[in-house]
Amino acid sequence: MNKDELKEMLEKVADGILSVDDAVKKIRLETYDDLDFAKIDVQRGIRQGAGEVIYGEGKTIDQIITIVKHILAETEKSVLITRLSKEKAEALSEKTELFYDELSRIAIAGKMPEKKDIGNIVIATAGTSDLPVAEEAALTAEYYGSKVTRLYDVGVSGVHRLIDNADILADAKVIIAVAGMEGALASVIGGMVSCPVIAVPTSVGYGANFKGLSALLSMLNSCASGVSVVNIDNGFGAGYLANMINKI
Repeated sequence: MNKDELKEMLEKVADGILSVDDAVKKIRLETYDDLDFAKIDVQRGIRQGAGEVIYGEGKTIDQIITIVKHILAETEKSVLITRLSKEKAEALSEKTELFYDELSRIAIAGKMPEKKDIGNIVIATAGTSDLPVAEEAALTAEYYGSKVTRLYDVGVSGVHRLIDNADILADAKVIIAVAGMEGALASVIGGMVSCPVIAVPTSVGYGANFKGLSALLSMLNSCASGVSVVNIDNGFGAGYLANMINKI
């Protein structure tokens, strides 16, 4: 049940078409749909304002197709899929309408959401190697209706590139800073702006980077106020959180 269906049901209660008891029973019974290998959270859109998201990595294509078809038929007009391989995307596109971005491995099954461009989320990357994670964040935030401004390859090894774009940072309602290596970009941005900064450590870097652990620890120890941190390579989590902040 999505928000529109809930509203329609409550209107029926108000008009005397549906009893209160029947409405309560319907809501109570629709906690999740059991597909045996997956339990679809049909009320997530009502609770959180956004429906369930599918994590594509580790699932078979048959599982993904079944989940997507169920969600599109029962609860949502579209569904966001993260970490979907090109091969799985090609197979899924034969079963349903699909948008797929190979760089970020983000897919949107079903009807594309209306573009809303609410607020302004700036996504800044230290380097070009951080783009897959940055685009995962960007496409996630755009899917939920936020305006996204991309500011790529402005890392601290050439900090003048960042300073030259200070006006873009100043216009943001929330900033996502994506960086590997030592992860210094988030601290520098945090010291330049008055809005929240979400730091995303990436696994980009040489051996002592420990697949993103050095960037994660640097960001967690940032001396700049207003910087929060998500997990390594978690562009989706950053984009989702930034969208929530952006819409407050």
